[in-house]
Amino acid sequence: MINFEDEIEKFQPSLEIEQAEDVIYNNDLTDVSDILKELLKGKSNTYYDERG
Repeated sequence: MINFEDEIEKFQPSLEIEQAEDVIYNNDLTDVSDILKELLKGKSNTYYDERG
């Protein structure tokens, strides 16, 4: 049988995964929510400017 405790102790993640994880967590990417916030901010400023 497989001894899972021994296997977990021997486990070492590959460097590629660790490197990819660092890149993913350290990137500040624009996503859909950021785009929508900017669009709504521009829309609300335009709305108030036209009323004022």
